[in-house]
Amino acid sequence: MHELAEVGYGRLSIEAVARRAGVGKTAIYRRWSNKLEMVLEIVSDVAGRSVPLPDTGSFAGDLQLLMMIVSRALQHRIASQIIPDLMAEASRNPQIAETLQKALRTHQQAVGEKLIGQAVTRGELPPGTDPEVAVDLILGPLYWRLAVSRTPLGDDYLETLIRVVTAALKTG
Repeated sequence: MHELAEVGYGRLSIEAVARRAGVGKTAIYRRWSNKLEMVLEIVSDVAGRSVPLPDTGSFAGDLQLLMMIVSRALQHRIASQIIPDLMAEASRNPQIAETLQKALRTHQQAVGEKLIGQAVTRGELPPGTDPEVAVDLILGPLYWRLAVSRTPLGDDYLETLIRVVTAALKTG
């Protein structure tokens, strides 16, 4: 992950990964036959780790906690380097694109089912609220701001975003 963050996928080499890990490159090749296979497994593993989904007892609390977790993850030094690089690489490499889409879709479905499902059950959101659209509305602005435009969050950005997202979802 550190090597990928430093040099990007295009310049990543098995030799450099082995050197950083303090092993011979044959040790790396015993596990993965090439860098694509290595990166795909690492990305799948990291993306597949379950992020604890909040249940604070209210949609506002759940939303605030989720946005805080996601914004911190997107601002992490390594993630902030790897994510944009892999998204760019995905436009050129169908295997990377498929792996990223699968991992993101799985995570988004879990977030939508739990977060939106809880809010609907508690009567905080209207029945029929589309979890997929809701998750796009919740996570899209954070991803855009932190990973694409690389604009820092202002002091009240998350509170404003939470208020706007909540209002939008309540109107159905």
